[in-house]
Amino acid sequence: MVKISAVIITFNEEKNIGRCLESLQGIVDEIVVVDSFSKDKTKEICESYNVKFVEHKFDGHIEQKNWAITQASFPHVLSLDADEALDETLKKSILEVKSNWQFDAYSMNRLTNYCGKWIHHCGWYPDVKLRLWDSSKGEWGGDNPHDKYELADKSSPTKHLKGDILHYSYYTLEDHYKQVNYFTDILSKAQFKRGKKAPLITMLMSPIVKFNKDYIIKLGILDGKAGFTICRISAYATFLKYKKLRALHLAAKKG
Repeated sequence: MVKISAVIITFNEEKNIGRCLESLQGIVDEIVVVDSFSKDKTKEICESYNVKFVEHKFDGHIEQKNWAITQASFPHVLSLDADEALDETLKKSILEVKSNWQFDAYSMNRLTNYCGKWIHHCGWYPDVKLRLWDSSKGEWGGDNPHDKYELADKSSPTKHLKGDILHYSYYTLEDHYKQVNYFTDILSKAQFKRGKKAPLITMLMSPIVKFNKDYIIKLGILDGKAGFTICRISAYATFLKYKKLRALHLAAKKG
C-alpha cells in the first residue's frame, strides 16, 4: 500500500481550512500545509489537526505549489485547495488507489458550491482536475493564477476516479467580484510577459462569445439565477482581462 501526502497552500483560510482537513482524516498519511503568513486563525486551526505546517513567501500559485511538493514526505501526492474537500465517494476511490496504485496520475471531477447552490453546468462541472499523482512524474504549470498539474510525459497513463472534489468557491457576489479583479490582474500580467496581444475586437467580442458558450452551449441556463449570474460575471472577467492586458501594452508603448 502506498502512502500519500496531502499538500495544501493557504493564506487567510480560517473559513475553509477546517472542512478541508476534516475530509482528509483517515484517507492520507500526511497533511502538509504551506502558508503565506496568514493573519487570521489558519495556523491555529491547522495545528489542531496535527499537520505539518510550513510558512513560505508567496511568489505565485504555480511557484508555491511546486515548492510545497518538496515539503511532502511521500512521492505520491494529493493536492487540494483550502476551499475544497473530498466527498464520500471520492474518499473511497482514493483508498482503493492506495491499496493498488497502477497509474502515474489520477483525475477527478470538481463540483462547485456558489453562494449556497451546487452548480452542475456553466462550464463549471465536471471541471476535471488532475490532483493525485506520483510527484516524480511532473510539476505544476499553466498561467498564474490558473495553475494545472502537467505530467512530463504527455502519454503517461492516468485514470479518472469516481466522486467529486467539493469546491466552496464564493459565499457572496462581493467575493466573486473581488476574485475576478485579483485573478485578472495576475493573468493579464502573465500574458503580457508572454507577449500576448489584446486587439480591440477581441476585447469586445470575447465576452459575448464567453457568455453564449457558458449559458447556452454549456447549459448554464439550467442552473437558474445562479447560472445567469455566473455566466454574466465570467463574461465580464473575460472583458476585464483583455482590458487590463491592453492597458499594459499601452503603458509599455509610452515607456
